[in-house]
Amino acid sequence: MSMFSTGVLVLTSPLHVLPLRIAPVLTSAAQLVERTLYVHLHPGLNLGGGGQPRPVFIPPAVDLSTLITRLYSNAADVCAHLDVRVLLTNVHTPPAASGGGGPFPTPQYLTHSPEVLLTDFPLQDPAQSHQVTQCLQKYTGHCYVCSPALPSVLLHPQIVKLQGEQEAGLKEPEEKVKPLETYTDVVVGGTFDRLHGAHKTLLNMSCLLATRRFLIGVCDQGMLKKKVLKELIQPYSIRVQKLHEFLRDVKPSLQVEIVPLDDPLGVSVVDPLLQCIVVSEETRRGGEAVNRKRIENGLPALVLHEIQLLKDAHHSETEEEKISSSSLRTRLLGTLLASPKAKPHLPIHPYVIGLTGGSGSGKTSVAKQLEAFGAVRVDCDKLGHQVYEAGTGAYQKVLEEFGSDVLNDDETINRRALGRKVFGKQERLKALTDIVWPEIARLVKDAISQARNEGKDVCVVDAAVLLEAGWTHMVHEVWVTIIPEEEAFLRITKRDGVTAEDAERRLQSQRSNSELLEHANVVLSTLWEPEVTHKQVIKAWNLLQKRILETRQ
Repeated sequence: MSMFSTGVLVLTSPLHVLPLRIAPVLTSAAQLVERTLYVHLHPGLNLGGGGQPRPVFIPPAVDLSTLITRLYSNAADVCAHLDVRVLLTNVHTPPAASGGGGPFPTPQYLTHSPEVLLTDFPLQDPAQSHQVTQCLQKYTGHCYVCSPALPSVLLHPQIVKLQGEQEAGLKEPEEKVKPLETYTDVVVGGTFDRLHGAHKTLLNMSCLLATRRFLIGVCDQGMLKKKVLKELIQPYSIRVQKLHEFLRDVKPSLQVEIVPLDDPLGVSVVDPLLQCIVVSEETRRGGEAVNRKRIENGLPALVLHEIQLLKDAHHSETEEEKISSSSLRTRLLGTLLASPKAKPHLPIHPYVIGLTGGSGSGKTSVAKQLEAFGAVRVDCDKLGHQVYEAGTGAYQKVLEEFGSDVLNDDETINRRALGRKVFGKQERLKALTDIVWPEIARLVKDAISQARNEGKDVCVVDAAVLLEAGWTHMVHEVWVTIIPEEEAFLRITKRDGVTAEDAERRLQSQRSNSELLEHANVVLSTLWEPEVTHKQVIKAWNLLQKRILETRQ
């Protein structure tokens, strides 16, 4: 069957067997849907009874919250590539007077239009198949805006074989459904970088608990300083936009307010309407700090609702056991973060990587690893020395511009003396780079041409000034090595034996990691042990080989 971009999965299994079925159902769904999978929960829904089932409100229950956590946890394990969203449109505390909740709202628009309907409903008789799919189409159409004749797939035959034995021993629970305590106003805080299963669990649980308003504090500026690979965190505006989009799908009836969080407590300690704060095991202490401050401010303490963190089945030895944004950011290293711009003026052979990074960022060690894989390394630092040699065009121009007092006794240029003449003087420095950079660029082009003549496949232009010198027009892709500034400072003082002031000055004079990243197609970080960097470089190299193959086809 062909793949669909977006699907709605209607789960009808009774609550006591559903936890066992989730993983196989998601595995089957992931074979049909490739981008967004909306999950609609209606335990006990009968799609084969002849009548037309109407959507009804189901009350928020403790079992439902456990189920949602299980759903996101299983999704992270078996279909991590899918954007799974559990919809809560039909989860509502029914008004006491109406008995079964008021009239169901008009069909809800979803951010991504559904292209296929899926269900775990068990088909008793194959002859019923058409009737069940029609029933599914009408039922889903009452809940969500979707085309009336969407293809429908009954996943049950694929699941039942796997689950029969496990479910055989399950008895229906005798105790009544335990209702979930709900609150008018709920608050939560976090970074919410690239929404993953743990974020979604936190957000869904908050939506389940909140009946009127959901307030979210999103970490901004000051709160990001200590985050791992903070430069790769999405901009605040994008994180907020993604949250709004997700929550509009999950529970459109909720009033969502998102505010920037510049300190750990934020608005949660001053808002008198808040009743509940949702925390995880690791943020519980933060919730307790919020309550201490609220009491100080004369406000009632919030109910702390604690949820479990999701375990990450795919974590490596250097990553956290829980699903976390920092682990997901480390997995971005070595991958293509931004597609390279088309450069029709550049020959495809050899494919040229421009590698740059700040002082102490490990750029040279990465360049040498790429060289070991077969790339031709063009060392711009070495070429920089060559252009100062006597007899070159640059040599003469430097003497004319800066005088013969920059010469050593043997008539070679004393680069230290030259450095003193331009240090801190913007105009003089520009006069020097205007002489030297075009000469280095010419040598780089010669080296690339030589690699082409030798039939080499990849060139790496190792250049600290790649961006400043405007050499990106000579390369197909820009790769950047980054490390935190504190680490760069330690490395520079240790490696080059310079004073703390000099190291500080050097770091101040170069582009920040964030500025470098604006131009990066691929990012690598040498922050951890050499073998961790090596794995990133292997990943980057293998993905590059695939891209080169595609470009040349």
